[in-house]
Amino acid sequence: MRREVGVFHLPFLIVPAMATKKKTFTAVKSSSGASLTPWLGIAFIVILLDQISKITITRTFTHGEEKPITGFFNLVLAYNPGAAFSFLSDQGGWQKYFFAGIAIAAVVFIIYLLRKHAGQRMFCWALALIMGGALGNLIDRLAYGHVIDFLDFHLRGVGHFPAFNIADTAITIGAILFIFDELRRVNKH
Repeated sequence: MRREVGVFHLPFLIVPAMATKKKTFTAVKSSSGASLTPWLGIAFIVILLDQISKITITRTFTHGEEKPITGFFNLVLAYNPGAAFSFLSDQGGWQKYFFAGIAIAAVVFIIYLLRKHAGQRMFCWALALIMGGALGNLIDRLAYGHVIDFLDFHLRGVGHFPAFNIADTAITIGAILFIFDELRRVNKH
């Protein structure tokens, strides 16, 4: 007689039930039955690329060092204790915990939305990119007390845009996809 191995789900976890014959694992499923695995995988890839790029930059550059790549793009090692465009960067340090709390709350809400709407591809792409970017920057805040930025674009006569990183890029692309998905959804109705 063959004994079946059960798998039970805790929020966001896959836990194999105890069995004597064999263990099986299954993809994390949403309430709609669609798998969360691809979306969590996208977020993981964003985090991985973000952290590898930041480690590479911090080992190659000193703080404030700049290397021109083209006439409009530099690599630079910059630390941002604030948020987007250095918002609140000149405060006494409390913002680290504030922005970490916002990132954690956002990730929890995004996972809820992914579980609820896992079958909506563009919507979930947007959320996965935003979640990966938020977690990439959260890792920096918790590990270093600031976010590591290194991509520096500039235009003659305009000046430099605030430096950013791969996590910021993923968040921006995710936000654009989210807006596009919403406009597409509104136009269907």
